[in-house]
Amino acid sequence: MSLRLCYSNAAPDTGNLGVSALCYSVLGSLARLCPGVEVTVFDEGRGSRVDVVEFDTGPFRFARCGATGTRRFYRRESHWNIRLSNWLGGLGNPASQRLLEADAVLDIAGGDSLTDMYGPRRFQGVTRGMRMALEIGKPLILLPQTYGPYRSPGAWRIAEDIVRQATMAWARDARSYEVLKELAGPDFEPERYRCGVDVAFALESHEPRIPLPEPVRTWLAEDSRSQVIGLNVSGLIWNDPTGASTRYGLKADYRASILGFLQRVFRETQAGVVLIPHVLTPVGHYESDPAANHAVLAELADLPETKGRLAVVPPVYDQSEMKWIIARCGWFCGTRMHACIAALSSGVPAAAIAYSLKTQGVFETCGCGNSVVDPRTLDTSEVIESLWSQWQTAQTSSDTRMARSSANALAAERQMGEILRFLAVDALDAPGATK
Repeated sequence: MSLRLCYSNAAPDTGNLGVSALCYSVLGSLARLCPGVEVTVFDEGRGSRVDVVEFDTGPFRFARCGATGTRRFYRRESHWNIRLSNWLGGLGNPASQRLLEADAVLDIAGGDSLTDMYGPRRFQGVTRGMRMALEIGKPLILLPQTYGPYRSPGAWRIAEDIVRQATMAWARDARSYEVLKELAGPDFEPERYRCGVDVAFALESHEPRIPLPEPVRTWLAEDSRSQVIGLNVSGLIWNDPTGASTRYGLKADYRASILGFLQRVFRETQAGVVLIPHVLTPVGHYESDPAANHAVLAELADLPETKGRLAVVPPVYDQSEMKWIIARCGWFCGTRMHACIAALSSGVPAAAIAYSLKTQGVFETCGCGNSVVDPRTLDTSEVIESLWSQWQTAQTSSDTRMARSSANALAAERQMGEILRFLAVDALDAPGATK
């Protein structure tokens, strides 16, 4: 009988390409290492459906099944309905049946959501699936992610309880690993609690199926892309300046920092700038990157020096296509973590505008922690100056960058092999895998 896994908190239908990257990176590794695995990915849809994704190794079939935090408790995909069904043997609930039949549950918490930083409702929704797995005695594997911060003692206790009951837990960088060890406390065992890398370093890159619009297509051609800046503006921060200050502790004005840096680029260089969204929720949604991009365009449209030098990638590409686009920029700066990982994993010189502790740790796994610009400690003028300095000094050795990105891609594959072996599964040999 083949291995049966459930994969939670990495739904591919949220509009957040970072979460989609976490989903398809893990599926890709499983397809390469354990082709016969049966995987169910919990998503925002209804019922159970069969899906097929095309990887470099060929097509891979998996199941998608609705499991959400909706307050409509009567719906079968409601966490509360699933939980009740678990207690009563399944009751024909598709998600409950998948959980009860699973050999293990993988959970990645969206990469960074095992924290109350985003508010109690999101924290409760993320942890509810983990607790359901533990309630029915399923091995819970916490895939490489960020742990914390925790503002309330209650959130810490919940995370602590989950971590200590987990069969295995991975942090995606050394800083977060220290938090993981603290959560594990006296239960810490090096074999159970591990430090790895973000799984998205193994994400495949695919050329867009829909042709890029002009002038982006011309700018990203081989002979001109060195003078192209890719910029990801986070709708989460741009669209809520009050929350940026109160929730995330930003000292600098994020909007003014973005606009100030771009104005300097247009005044003092001939570079073109491509705005690249990574959370594709529609304009009007509080997290929408396209909405933030439209706002940036509106702010700069009347400046004569921006004419013909500022363009936007439309929100029609998936996570692997966006990685392909980002990989063709001469320099990239992002606020969304996985937009930055798309650059780092492609050997593109990159900087990040951080709003939480996760960014510094992940950049340090690539040996470029000094490329993180932190508006929580810098004021607006300092952020602009730091971004300018990063752009000016971005021409480090491409060989070094590629070596680091390749090492992290191998590490991402290797850690999945170690997880499978921990579950007593004979995985296929991965490049660089340890025995």
